Amino acid sequence: MSAFGAQSMAAPLRRVLMRSAGNAMRDADRAAWHYGPGFDPAKAAAQHEALTRMVANSGATVEWIEDRADGLADSVFTHDPSLMTNRGALILSMGKALRHPEPALHEETYKRLGIPVLGRVEAPGQVEGGDCVWIDDRTLAIGRGVRTNQAGIQQVSNILSPLGVEVYGFDLPLWQGEEACLHLMSVISPLADDLALVFAPLLPAAFYQMLRARGIALVDGDAGEFHASNGLSLNVLPTSPRQVIAVAGFPKTKAAMEAAGCTVETFEADALCIACEGGPTCLTRPILRQ
Repeated sequence: MSAFGAQSMAAPLRRVLMRSAGNAMRDADRAAWHYGPGFDPAKAAAQHEALTRMVANSGATVEWIEDRADGLADSVFTHDPSLMTNRGALILSMGKALRHPEPALHEETYKRLGIPVLGRVEAPGQVEGGDCVWIDDRTLAIGRGVRTNQAGIQQVSNILSPLGVEVYGFDLPLWQGEEACLHLMSVISPLADDLALVFAPLLPAAFYQMLRARGIALVDGDAGEFHASNGLSLNVLPTSPRQVIAVAGFPKTKAAMEAAGCTVETFEADALCIACEGGPTCLTRPILRQ
């Protein structure tokens, strides 16, 4: 078995990068990090531990970024600072200023794990992992918005094109403003290679057309739950095709996934995901899906 490679969003999760919320979030300034009033660092840490157990119970090996009190509260959202390919990791560049140190944590961790670094997105380029969606192993969609810019998308394309990967950029709406976080993965969560949960009203039209042209069936997340959760009802993590982990409290969206043939496991995440604008996908960086 390979030690790394993840050019699929839903193939069985074998190895994943995470960071404990205990130290990272302990002294977080809620206003500075744009966290909601429900943020509670101790409760968030307990909820993160519950998610970690679920991920490990799925059969994935959890690899940890070093746990130190460096004040990088958002570093628990390991999906964003890097992207894994079948040839190695891409070190990305964060659009949120407070997160600028995080890619170095990922590069340091990959070096320790013996995973090669394929390339880096350099300033003024910006790309966050939450804007990156593998449509298939040769097609990467990237959302262009407040966290990811065209210069960053072009750099990713320059790195991946020689590997036979086509990169497409799609414009995202501003939605709730620059401080809020609307990634491409805020409006789509793949459930299998041929199935995705979406909030269609915020999907870029050309991206929607690409999904339909590729034969990907779309499950509509409940609109009321999407707005009530600021999009977190849609943020679900596939541990294998049609086996997903989701935030508790959104029964209509859960029922829609189940009606499409998915098994949905949930965890309480009000202090961690709802308050901090990042769901179970955001809290995991797949290293190996196979």
